[in-house]
Amino acid sequence: MIDARIKFRHLQTFVEVARQKSVVKAADLLNVTQPAVTKTIRELEEVLGVSVFERDGRGIKITRYGEVFLRHAGAALTALRQGLDSVSQERSGDGPPIRIGALPTVSTRIMPRAMALFLEEKTGARIKIVTGENAVLLEQLRVGDLDLVVGRLAAPDRMTGFSFEHLYSEQVVFAVRAGHPLLSGKQSVFAHLGDYPVLMPTRASIIRPFVERYLIANGIAGLPNQIETVSDSFGRAFVRSSDAIWIISNGVVATDIEDGLLAALPIDTSETKGPVGLTMRTDAIPSLPLSILMQTIREAAGAAMAKS
Repeated sequence: MIDARIKFRHLQTFVEVARQKSVVKAADLLNVTQPAVTKTIRELEEVLGVSVFERDGRGIKITRYGEVFLRHAGAALTALRQGLDSVSQERSGDGPPIRIGALPTVSTRIMPRAMALFLEEKTGARIKIVTGENAVLLEQLRVGDLDLVVGRLAAPDRMTGFSFEHLYSEQVVFAVRAGHPLLSGKQSVFAHLGDYPVLMPTRASIIRPFVERYLIANGIAGLPNQIETVSDSFGRAFVRSSDAIWIISNGVVATDIEDGLLAALPIDTSETKGPVGLTMRTDAIPSLPLSILMQTIREAAGAAMAKS
């Protein structure tokens, strides 16, 4: 644990004295008095419990303890300067964009509100949002093409090197147009599922295993009229203009259902529920704008859950 008595001025003064090998020259460059430099070095030595400089004739030289500390103090100052520069670049819009991967369910339900909150912060940072299958997004995150993925928790073997922060849980729904024959309750949904075109998540989709297990558990071994897609725009347009059934995460169609444009078939799909959250590389340190964006995503997710 870092000793709270060590301040930025201790590190800055120590590094400058070590670089100049002179208290006088360091004081001049730091624009402080020589006694102030001497006092700061003594405070540092009291915290460390060792001497970092010693007399060498008419001058001074760094001790072996000072050499050890210098490597870390120099690195700390460099990292801090880089952090300050990064914030400055982000605020001026000169920095690289924050790259977010979001599953369709998140892009539809969470990200619009999160981005509205983020823009109110006026960070000046540029944002790039991409959607796609979970496996693709995680691979882009792994190689550094993305900074954050917002979506379902992947299987344990896919989470090596990643950290996950749970936001909420979401289940799959069977969405249809308003007025669909299966909404009347006069027909068994599972007995007549094969009579209609069914939009299925692709095999690489994170929810595909949940859907397959659910169908098998309810006696559905195969669907003759099956279309695989992760396109929410196609799914929404096709289902609203036909009797097709769209098996999709609730978040993608929640607003459509609330507005009466689509409806969920009256079946219990709670066993398809899975965690949704923030996935990052374990070795990544989020920039200030990314940290702010992550907070707005948390707030947007909380608001969406409170509304549902």
